[in-house]
Amino acid sequence: MSLEQHQEKDYAQDPLALYRAALAAVKKLDGQVTEDVPDRGRLVATFPKTILGKTLGERTHLTCEVRGQGGAGQVVVDAYPLDAIGRKLMFGARKGVTQTVVTLFLEHLDQQLG
Repeated sequence: MSLEQHQEKDYAQDPLALYRAALAAVKKLDGQVTEDVPDRGRLVATFPKTILGKTLGERTHLTCEVRGQGGAGQVVVDAYPLDAIGRKLMFGARKGVTQTVVTLFLEHLDQQLG
């Protein structure tokens, strides 16, 4: 199983609404936005070991790009585990942690869109 996760999801909402929903999802999951470029539809966030009271065991780095024009958009998410000082974890990651963070992020993004 790869330590890195990549997911793409299409939405009927416009890119600006998707971007705002992505920012709200990061906040709801106690993530910290480390890069915020709204005009490019890009945000980068890090998530702690514990999300929504559930201890996952590792920090996670997540990049979200919102693409599209007009009334439809696409969210592209890439994520990988981080070590204790914020570097990309190359081995020894717990199975399923990064996938769990990506899944939670997309679920909360969907909730924000209503």
